[in-house]
Amino acid sequence: MSKILITGGAGFIGSHLADKLIEQGHQVVIVDNLSTGKKENINSKAKFYQIDISDAELLDIFKEEELEVVFHLAAQIDIRKSVADPIEDAKTNILGSLNLLENCKKFNIKKVVFISTGGAIYGDADIVPTPEEYSALPVSPYGVAKLSVEKYLNYYYQIFGLNYVVLRLANVYGPRQDPLGEAGVVAIFCNKLSKNEQPTIYGDGKQTRDYVFVEDIVNAGILALKQDKIGIFNVGTGKEISVNELFQELARIIGIKIESIHKPLRIGEQQRSCLDYSKIKQELGWEAKYSLEQGLSKTIKWGKHNEY
Repeated sequence: MSKILITGGAGFIGSHLADKLIEQGHQVVIVDNLSTGKKENINSKAKFYQIDISDAELLDIFKEEELEVVFHLAAQIDIRKSVADPIEDAKTNILGSLNLLENCKKFNIKKVVFISTGGAIYGDADIVPTPEEYSALPVSPYGVAKLSVEKYLNYYYQIFGLNYVVLRLANVYGPRQDPLGEAGVVAIFCNKLSKNEQPTIYGDGKQTRDYVFVEDIVNAGILALKQDKIGIFNVGTGKEISVNELFQELARIIGIKIESIHKPLRIGEQQRSCLDYSKIKQELGWEAKYSLEQGLSKTIKWGKHNEY
């Protein structure tokens, strides 16, 4: 069993990952500045430090804890904020990540698993589902920052032997996702529909995404930890679902009839995003276990017992 640091471990995906790692017997240390993460998400068996990944004090945690593996999820996650203030975005997502990687190098961390983005890195691709080899030319500072960290990871591997796996995620959804943040149309729709309110769809709703349930993402992380692989892997279902179809499926599962409100498409929104996951299936043995219906049903059930 390993001693594992999760940056962003109080967040939506990070807290689910922490739960699973603790369940498997690992010791988990969480670093989170709680800008979007929540204290109530943190597993009571994890050790928690409320600091930013950019802070110099990160060094003290590495000294104190004798860590072996790092899962790096901490990030400024709002694409629109990154467009409005690319310098602030880069401070967290690039410089903060570099501070983390310098400590990983210094303290001989065995492996870094970095949570990257599928949609924001590929943009509107000509090949859908999009494979890892597709030219990555992001059109948001958020996507540029994620790609930069991927390149830095390759540098630290080639020059210093720091092993890494990059997981480029499709659109993740599930329990604990914040409906008030930028990310997570499923959480936003669930929140509205549970209150019998009309959700807003931007544009004609024909834009597509690849939706993957959070437990499937956690399983990909566990496989990345266990197996001796280096490199970049897409994590998605390979299935395109339009925003209209998603809305109709949620309304059907919840059992209500309600119309959506349509507003003009937001600037820079992708029309299609769907990931080819054949590489991770072949090399790590991963594929999504949850269908969209199963994942949405679990998410809705959680929402009934928890405040969105």
